[in-house]
Amino acid sequence: MPYFLIFIAIIVIMGFYFVSVYNSLIKLKNAVKNAWSQIDVQLKRRHDLIPNLIETVKGYMIHERQTMENITKYRSQAMDANTVGEKSAAEGLLSGALGQLRIQVENYPDLKANQNFLALQEELTSTENKISFSRQAYNDQVLFFNNKIQMFPSNIIAGMFNFNVEEFFEIENKAEKEVPKVSFS
Repeated sequence: MPYFLIFIAIIVIMGFYFVSVYNSLIKLKNAVKNAWSQIDVQLKRRHDLIPNLIETVKGYMIHERQTMENITKYRSQAMDANTVGEKSAAEGLLSGALGQLRIQVENYPDLKANQNFLALQEELTSTENKISFSRQAYNDQVLFFNNKIQMFPSNIIAGMFNFNVEEFFEIENKAEKEVPKVSFS
């Protein structure tokens, strides 16, 4: 009889452990989704600011049409991206194009003093910072989640319920890793 009680106690303890690990995996998966949605919110804010920035700059920068077209094209690509990898690649291109815009604005002193432009510049800078913080928070959550599903013994439960490794939000190449300076002063 005591062996039977010990066996039942072990089964109950293993059941509680199993449920605990499963719940922690769900919690981490939801934290990753939440962190991604925070990035998405900031990227949408960035995408919404860009048309206003382009309209403000257009009157001054008639000759830099290619830069404006690239920004518009990369913005569309970024908005249409579906996976984390596609989105990070498209956002890298967009950041590079915005950096090119910064360089070209230096040739337009009247534009640099325009109040609308200065306000948009401040909003874009703030948004870039928020994107950076959100990306860091997302990658931290992905790290916690990936560690949990890859480490023993939780990897057994993760495998049973098809928890898959999440993708980090990374910038593709060295040129894109440079922080776009949107301070046009």
